[in-house]
This record gives sequence, C-alpha cells and structure tokens, in this order.
Amino acid sequence: MVSRADRGAIADWFWTIDRFFLAAFILLMGIGFMLSFAASPSVAERIGLPDFHFVERHAIFLIPSLATMIGLSFLTPRQVRRTAIVMLGVALALMVLALFFGVEVKGARRWIGVGALSIQPSEFMKPAFVVVCAWLFSEHARQPEIPGNLFAIILFGIVAALLIAQPDLGQTVLTSVVWGGMFFMAGVPWLWIILLGGLGAGGLVAAYYMLPHVTARFDKFLTGEGDTFQVDTAHEAIVRGGWFGQGPGEGIVKRILPDSHTDFVFSVAAEEFGIVFCMALVAIFAFIVLRGLNHAFKERNDFNRFAIAGLVLQIGMQSMINVGVNLKLMPAKGMTLPLISYGGSSMIAICVTAGFLLALTRHRPERRAQERSLFRTASGVPAE
Repeated sequence: MVSRADRGAIADWFWTIDRFFLAAFILLMGIGFMLSFAASPSVAERIGLPDFHFVERHAIFLIPSLATMIGLSFLTPRQVRRTAIVMLGVALALMVLALFFGVEVKGARRWIGVGALSIQPSEFMKPAFVVVCAWLFSEHARQPEIPGNLFAIILFGIVAALLIAQPDLGQTVLTSVVWGGMFFMAGVPWLWIILLGGLGAGGLVAAYYMLPHVTARFDKFLTGEGDTFQVDTAHEAIVRGGWFGQGPGEGIVKRILPDSHTDFVFSVAAEEFGIVFCMALVAIFAFIVLRGLNHAFKERNDFNRFAIAGLVLQIGMQSMINVGVNLKLMPAKGMTLPLISYGGSSMIAICVTAGFLLALTRHRPERRAQERSLFRTASGVPAE
C-alpha cells in the first residue's frame, strides 16, 4: 500500500488520481476479456482459426492498452495538450494515406496494414481531436481576439471530410455530436447552433441520397426489408437471454452471429448473462459519463472543462450507438462497445481517452490554490 507520507511520482499519482474512474475503466476491460471467451470462439471456428485465437489476441491487446492508460494518466494538462496535437497530426496523415494505400474491407478504406496488424487511424484521431478542439475553444474564451472557434470549425471540416471519404458515417456522426457539444459549452450563439444543426441534418439527408450503403441501412431500419440478418439475430439473442441469461457458454444464437465478438458483443452478453447484467454494464458507462461531467462542472480552467466533457461524451455516445444498434433502436453501424468489443485499435484508442481523462481529473492542490488566489485577486477579495 502506498503511504500518504511518500513523495515519489508513484505515490503522488496514487493519491491524486480519481480511483473511481480508474476502477471503472479496469472493470470494463476485465468484463471485455471475460466476454471474449463467450463471443469469439464461434467466430474463430467459423473462419477456420483456433477456437481461442481472438481470446489470445484480446489478452495481448490488454497489456499495451493498460500501459497506455496508466502512462498517460501521469501527464499534466499541458502535456496532455501537446501529446494530443502530435497524435492528431499523425492520425490525420495516416487517414489520408489509408484512402490511397489502406486495406479495403467491405468497400471502406479505414485501415493501414503494419505487418500482421491493421491500425485504424480514425480511432486515435478521436481523443486527440477532442483535446485539441477543447484547447482552441478555451483560447478563444480566454482571449476573444484569438480565432480559436474558427480554427476549431476548420479542423472539424477536415476531420469530417476524411471520415466521409473512407466512408465512415457512424464515426462522422459521433465526432460531430461530440464537437457540437463542446462548441455549445464554449458559449456559441443560438444562431450558430441553428445553422450548424441545419447543416448536420442536411448532411444526413445528402448521405442518404448520395451513399448507397447509407441508403440501404436506413431503408432496412425503417422498413425491415432486405438483409437484416445480423440485427435480427442480435435481437433474438437478447430476447432468448431473458432477465438472467442462459448461463456462461450456453448461448446458441451467438454461434450464427457474424460479428458477435465486435459490434454485437452486447447481444452475446445478454444471451448468456441476461438483461440485468447488461443493465449493470450500461450503468458503468453512465457512471463514467456522469462523473466526468461532474468533474467538468467543478473545473474553473476552460481547457480542462471542455476536454473532460468532450472525452466522456465521446465514450458515452459511442457506447449508446453500439447498444442502440444491438437493440434495433438505430440503423446498423459497425461501432465497437468501448473496452468490451474485440479490436486492438479501438481498445488502445479508448485507453488513450481514459488516460487523458485520468490525467485531466487528477487532484492538484497547488493548481487549485493558484486558481483560487487568481479568482480572489480578480474579484477584489482579500487573500486569506
């Protein structure tokens, strides 16, 4: 046990970290590893791989993911910002390369092949984009003559264009909602909200008429016609699970679900462990979002406030989209359940998000005292 009297880096980290946040993230990683035993063997068998191929790879991905989260949590807010700027630049460059030299899967170019591995740059772009936009919004709030909002709008346009070019409408919607939420927090006028909302709605309409795969997915969702095998099977698995599930390893419907280890792991969890277990899983995500927003509400530093809110909103929206698709409440979209679904890029990228959150929400007594002193000076209140 680390003593409060210790003054080393590890001791300072242990006593200043939000341990409830840390426990929630580690718990999700543990649940994800457990569910990989239930969801992935049938997929591996179906494509001619050893039964525990994906389980073993999931375990391997856990090691760098956990190291990334812990390592980033040691950073100061300034270091978080600098890390995010570098990460965003690299991710955007790789996204451009993926369009020309990337691995094509189901008509989309989102991955860069590195030996036996495939990296999805857009996953790493998301947390970095949130932090950089938070910095731009905060700089504009601090000094209105700095065109931070304009730069954030330009950056969003670049990111959205690259995501649409892949194409990846789901990530585009997710990024747009998170960016819009941060822009709203930054005090955007209502005219801008109406304008941007109209542009967003117009973009969805344009995607429906211009992108055939988007048209097909929306039509399937609205009419129930066409190839709806995956979502129908996922829904059947949830219904079969009932309140308390069929028991570990007793799932039957999961065996014919093509993406049971990635996009539809929530349905596998429902079939084997029940709706009560799934409600507990959703509660963990809700806890992360609400605790993060509570931290953001208490922050006086604009950068920290915008970044924390944006990062937890990203986690919350991504989990909501995944669960919504599994429950047939949204059109089918290939989006992982954070820290639960199989996928190396997704898991490490979410741990980047978690690491940034842990770093930004650390309790720093010296910084708090400085902020209180500056606040008192600005307000004309005598120092204590």
